Amino acid sequence: MRLLIIDGHAFAYRAFYAIRGLTSPTGQPTNAIYGFINMLAKLEAQVLPTHSVVVWDGGLDEGRVEELDDYKAQRDPMPDEMEVQLDAMVEYLEAEGWASVCDDGIEADDRIGQLTRRAEAEGFEVAIASSDKDFFQLINDRVKMWNPADKSGKPMDAEAVVAKTGVRPEQIVDWLSLVGDTVDNIPGVPGVGVKTAASLLNEFGSVDELYRNLAKVSRDKLREALAAAEADVRRNQSLVALKLDLPGEPELDELRRGFQDSARLEKLYEEWGFKTLLKDLREARQGALFE
Repeated sequence: MRLLIIDGHAFAYRAFYAIRGLTSPTGQPTNAIYGFINMLAKLEAQVLPTHSVVVWDGGLDEGRVEELDDYKAQRDPMPDEMEVQLDAMVEYLEAEGWASVCDDGIEADDRIGQLTRRAEAEGFEVAIASSDKDFFQLINDRVKMWNPADKSGKPMDAEAVVAKTGVRPEQIVDWLSLVGDTVDNIPGVPGVGVKTAASLLNEFGSVDELYRNLAKVSRDKLREALAAAEADVRRNQSLVALKLDLPGEPELDELRRGFQDSARLEKLYEEWGFKTLLKDLREARQGALFE
């Protein structure tokens, strides 16, 4: 069994900016919807999942905001032309037989992490579709990551994580805690970049061991910077680590690929003006009648 998990908002943003100027017959923007549909179809053909789900952000985690006031505060608001297309994407998913999950106050990253570990424990292979490096911490022999920005079409495994970051997946939380994460507005240790952080973790193994043996850091300036930033690094560990104990987790059986409602899809494609998708759908229905 194989579970495909889509980072919903990340895919929607990518689709929105990849295609511009597409509108329905009534003038409503449809560029993100069209790109989203095509991206999902391509990914599904590559992964061939038995179960699939799109996970959407339900807002910022209150605990993280309490720990860091500026957590993700630098992000621009969602463009209006994209926001008005999100409900239509969910309509498409329902008609296509995809599960869709969104819970108030639960970040998509955390729900994806929870579902990944649950599925892995029940014997699934898991494919996470996202470009978010926070998911590197989940990768192992049964969990791979498909980056839509990677034109090679190859999923990231543990070796790819090491090649990209210099550390193993189980060290990613500590690595990001030292480096920081500009995407989430999490400050790292001043003067510690990706290579220095990787070198420290390769030498000491973990942040805990690094601080237990801080006197062994040979460079005075680096040792002083690490000592001064210890409280921030410890805070970062809890900010970066995905929260896996969340309420309202869907059952995996609910994520099994459902039946396509072709009549509903036909109406949606007509409404959105997707002529090629409508033609392909009708041809597929006609072909099914003669099988």
